[in-house]
Amino acid sequence: MPTLEITADNFNEVLGTHPIVFLDFWAAWCGPCRNFAPIYEAAAEANPDIAFGKVDTEAQQDLAAAFQIRSIPTIAVIREGVMVFRESGALPASALDQVIAGVRGLDMDQVRAEIAAQQAGEQQA
Repeated sequence: MPTLEITADNFNEVLGTHPIVFLDFWAAWCGPCRNFAPIYEAAAEANPDIAFGKVDTEAQQDLAAAFQIRSIPTIAVIREGVMVFRESGALPASALDQVIAGVRGLDMDQVRAEIAAQQAGEQQA
């Protein structure tokens, strides 16, 4: 599947229709972003069951702000509505493949239970 351009207008639709969504926050002026783009595109082609989106931080400043993007490129991964990974900096292909495998292997019931326990602990503190 080719990468998708993610905007404020289609963000919720993409998240609602794809169980796993990778987001690449980038900008045209960013050298590391341009170097990372072919690696990201190759991963998108190799994993057609996953949505790979690109968020232009210049054009989509509200989305970048919502994700508190401070440096680019930044990769965020959302699985079943839960952000399960986020890292700034261009990843080599092998590291991106490891992230993809790790996200696929997550037990989302366990992830949700851990989030609920953490939130309960914060409310008691």
